[in-house]
Amino acid sequence: MTTFTTADGTEIFYKDWGSGQPVVFHHGWPLSSDDWDAQMLFFLAQGYRVVAHDRRGHGRSTQTDSGNEMDTYAADVAALAAHLDLRDAIHVGHSTGGGEVARYVARHGGGGRVAKAVLIGAVPPVMVRSEKNPGGLPLEVFDGFRAALVANRAQFFRDIPAGPFYGFNRPDAKVSPGVVDNWWRQGMMGGAKAHYDCIQAFSETDFTEDLQAIDVPVLVMHGEDDQIVPIADSALLAIRLLKHGALKTYPGLSHGMCTTHADIINADLLAFMRG
Repeated sequence: MTTFTTADGTEIFYKDWGSGQPVVFHHGWPLSSDDWDAQMLFFLAQGYRVVAHDRRGHGRSTQTDSGNEMDTYAADVAALAAHLDLRDAIHVGHSTGGGEVARYVARHGGGGRVAKAVLIGAVPPVMVRSEKNPGGLPLEVFDGFRAALVANRAQFFRDIPAGPFYGFNRPDAKVSPGVVDNWWRQGMMGGAKAHYDCIQAFSETDFTEDLQAIDVPVLVMHGEDDQIVPIADSALLAIRLLKHGALKTYPGLSHGMCTTHADIINADLLAFMRG
């Protein structure tokens, strides 16, 4: 396996295919770089160098019991970019990975490392409800995630993709058992402690200052029927905080639209990358 070791001894698995301008993909919770298969193959064929890593505690990376929070996630990406000498890169993040992209680009993306960024169904600015974020989801929702993970992670990781993640709980949905199985496979590869900790990381981290600090062009893409990261309290707020942001929303599409509608998403990503 292709890995590198961070300063705290964590082994991070990554894929690095092709040559040309780098496109770096950041996956969502609790998945792995495999969630980007449809994008990796497409952009490789378009002449890009495609890179994706398994976040610490996820996939084939070390099942960490510490460092499972956004500052360390972003630092791990900075270490990966240095290890591979990635310059003029386009960073694409889905869901939790979108938060990782925002923090990485804001704190580590200078010096020609980053050309553009894309946030897809992403968690910024912040998910949890508070006085400053009255439209957010109640903390009890995320407490429920933690309780379900502890009680029966294997079943919880079946229920999410079979239901709201891909919109398979909608009356007219065309359910793909293979997609559900692949989500479960990716999730169960990771570590329970890291997955537990990451719920707080994706739900409670405030990315407001990160979004405001980003100087490169950012495309925000979001499904209007996203049941995991509701659009009203994510993309519609994030776009107001970006200096050079563009928003594209997708009527009827779910949180998992990169998989269910890869043809649409890939085409729009390519247009942004070439624009």
